[in-house]
Amino acid sequence: MSTTKPIKNLKELERLKNYYLKQAPNLRNFTLICIGINTALRISDIRLLKWNDVYDFSTKQFREHIVLTEQKTKKLNSIAINKNLKQALSIYKKSKSVISPNSYLFTGNGRSTPISRSQAFRIIRKAAEKVNITEPVSCHSLRKTFGYHAWRTGIAPVIIMHIYNHSSFQITKRYLGIDQDDKDAVFRNVNL
Repeated sequence: MSTTKPIKNLKELERLKNYYLKQAPNLRNFTLICIGINTALRISDIRLLKWNDVYDFSTKQFREHIVLTEQKTKKLNSIAINKNLKQALSIYKKSKSVISPNSYLFTGNGRSTPISRSQAFRIIRKAAEKVNITEPVSCHSLRKTFGYHAWRTGIAPVIIMHIYNHSSFQITKRYLGIDQDDKDAVFRNVNL
């Protein structure tokens, strides 16, 4: 069994993100991928998000942060909702005839239960296959992708470690998927 990796190529990432927006329209699936790559949350937390977690029904605006207790670590986490994620959530919300604060953001076939982990996996895997991503991709790839691109933009690994709630830098280092190409780029760009 191969380990899933972050999606490093920005063009591939854009194709994956837009597969369910443009090629095979499904706004739930599009938003699921957008949340995964923009929040670094595990699928176990994403699937349990409710509309009230992202949308303030009293002000009729999207929240500035998703605040939740992570399933795995039991730690409280506050995640800023960025511009791209707000845009995806807005498109998704407009497609819904009725939403209520306590309804799940991503419902499964029952429409009152959250999407299953296996269904989320199939959604992400199908999009990756359809856009010809050859690396192994899973739900966890979205989480890893966030960290990799944060690191590439210059965010300190210790901050990424804190975002992931990892207990050691070794775990974070594995998540980032830093390979020889990444190391070569550093040597090529540091011209002293």
